Amino acid sequence: MSDPTAPPQETALTVGGHDPGLEKCLEDGLDAFNAAATDDAGRTGFSVRVTDAEGELIGGLTAWTWGGLCGIHLLWVREDSRAGGWGTQLLRAAEEEAVRRGCDRATVSSYTFQAPGFYQSQGYAEVGRVPGIPGGHADVYLYKELKG
Repeated sequence: MSDPTAPPQETALTVGGHDPGLEKCLEDGLDAFNAAATDDAGRTGFSVRVTDAEGELIGGLTAWTWGGLCGIHLLWVREDSRAGGWGTQLLRAAEEEAVRRGCDRATVSSYTFQAPGFYQSQGYAEVGRVPGIPGGHADVYLYKELKG
């Protein structure tokens, strides 16, 4: 409890660089708020990776699941391996894991200069886009119903 005889503390608004401690605090607060609002315990993350014979990363994917929804966060395949089907294999593995975790739908966003066409070829449908990305691009939001 605060001391009623102590002088009041001044409120401070600051702007600075990336603050991992603040980011963690905000994520924890929003996760708690979201869990209470949706009667769901919250998001859990997972990853999928592929490495070559030397143990070097060929590509990977990070995602989260929450209340039956899988969110593909990041998917990347190194340039010399992009024609090898690894993106498809990573995405399929993630979708299979999402179904194992009880998900029946998935979402992802991709800038127009990245891979919205790839996701569409994998059964995702565009559900919206946000213009104004540098270079005249947009952020494309895609959605797919998963089959168990």
